[in-house]
Amino acid sequence: MAVLEAGVAAQLIPKQLLPGFVDFYGNYKCAVLGSGVPGADERRVAEVMGAIADRVCDQFQRPYTFPSFHERILQPYNYYEFGQNYVRNLVDFQNSVVGHLENFDRVAGYLAAGDNVVILANHQTEADPAVWALLLEGTHPGLATDVIYVAGDRVVTDPLCKPFSMGRNMFCVHSKKRMDDVPELKEEKQRTNRRTLSAMLKALKEGGKLLWVAPSGGRDRPNAEGKWLPHSFDAGVVDLMRSLLANAKRSGHLFPLAMHSGEMMPPPPALEKHIGERRLTSFVAVGVSAGAELDVDAITRGVADKAEQQSALADAAFAAVTTEYLALEAAITNPSLRTAPYVQPWLQS
Repeated sequence: MAVLEAGVAAQLIPKQLLPGFVDFYGNYKCAVLGSGVPGADERRVAEVMGAIADRVCDQFQRPYTFPSFHERILQPYNYYEFGQNYVRNLVDFQNSVVGHLENFDRVAGYLAAGDNVVILANHQTEADPAVWALLLEGTHPGLATDVIYVAGDRVVTDPLCKPFSMGRNMFCVHSKKRMDDVPELKEEKQRTNRRTLSAMLKALKEGGKLLWVAPSGGRDRPNAEGKWLPHSFDAGVVDLMRSLLANAKRSGHLFPLAMHSGEMMPPPPALEKHIGERRLTSFVAVGVSAGAELDVDAITRGVADKAEQQSALADAAFAAVTTEYLALEAAITNPSLRTAPYVQPWLQS
């Protein structure tokens, strides 16, 4: 609090940030202290939140501008560990689950051979990159650290998001959902997207790249019954990923991925245009599960119309993610279902 108050007094950070951060600190403290995990005490909370306050203040004084391709920053400050430390305190590892390690093995094998892989995932919270890394760092450390996220506007513009984004590899784009938020910026956003596509194709031509994209175009939100489910995939986004893989002139592979993290840091009930959304955090079980590789030729075989081919591929990817999501959710909520392929390798000696 002293760091933030001093920043406000010196007019280095906006005064309106303070109430939101106090609220953020309070609910994060409740989540961590309520976890019952050994060592999850007020000192740990203060260390994590102090680091966040310091990094957020730094963004107001020395704002970082994300290029089309951003490589995670580890020196002189390790932003990757910064993000991992924050989310680690919110993960109930006793009840978290990873599904189909054999498919993650296949992804790692493809990458080692110089092939490219695109993960088509549902997306629930800002913490998804850290959840992915925390659940895979023991079995697949390369996948945890080297994945490149296709990231939208908010995570590279919100001062509270930016320090966490700086610890991830990212291709930065403007999503369709936010393209018209500020009409006078639409043309520049479109130019930025074209530059990013060029950077993506260049990287894929090098080979051995793992891309993570959310074809729904944003975070999932609970339905009218309050149930979390993946949102439908944009056929154009899925086809763009397929096309980039094909044009890279390297072997490319598409894998569906289910993410289960919504209750950890739920997004606002509706899409917000303004920056500075409220951060609510909880100590919860989470999960990731990779489905079998999508056979593009088999999915589109016999479909002549291009638009129908795109829809068929997007529908198949979405169906695979939804199937994995439901199985993953069942394993998280029911301990009797935590058997192969839904396992907890971090609990094994």
